[in-house]
Amino acid sequence: MDAAKMKRIYLYSRFERIWHWLQAFLIISLIVTGLEIHGAYTLFGYEDAVEIHNFMGLTWGVLFVFIVFWVLTTGEWRQYVPTTKKLFAVMWYYSFGIFMGKPHPVQKSPGAKHNPLQRLTYLGLVTTMLPVQMAAGLLYYTYNQWPQWGLDRFLTLGGVAVVHTVLAFLLIAFLIIHVYMTTTGHTIFAHIRSMITGWEEVFETTEVYDWETTGKKKARS
Repeated sequence: MDAAKMKRIYLYSRFERIWHWLQAFLIISLIVTGLEIHGAYTLFGYEDAVEIHNFMGLTWGVLFVFIVFWVLTTGEWRQYVPTTKKLFAVMWYYSFGIFMGKPHPVQKSPGAKHNPLQRLTYLGLVTTMLPVQMAAGLLYYTYNQWPQWGLDRFLTLGGVAVVHTVLAFLLIAFLIIHVYMTTTGHTIFAHIRSMITGWEEVFETTEVYDWETTGKKKARS
């Protein structure tokens, strides 16, 4: 991409970048220890792997609450509102256009950080997959208290374990796809760099939306 046709915009706040990388660390730690608990290999030892897994899981749960609170109180929840506008264009781009050297049909801006496909994916993760996964993990962790709470009447440890494991593998699949997608910018490390510095490079002609000030299109270069 010709650098002269690009401009830099401040896209990700410090808090967003911190929780993004912290969440990535926690998820990878949970995957590594979870696989060891299932007997895939020996790294920390079973007991230590369980302790680390439990600690990381509880930490992620606390972080998740802070993230949801921040999203709701800052107005960033608008970034996850589903839209069908250009949805099929984005799907075509990732299926064919990207391999033909075509530009992305939806450029990022402060008021629209995610394209329509990302919005649907992240909304599904935040509202369904992650809460269910965390709930299953918490149930697993509190198994000895089930009789006191009456949960053993309609839950089985095996059933909870299956749900937790299936969602874990789905999360692994998402992580692999997510890492791949970070390499699809105008340079291989462009998206990763923006999540470190906060600054994203976009086309000069990108329409910039700023929900914090007007809730509408703010400017166009």
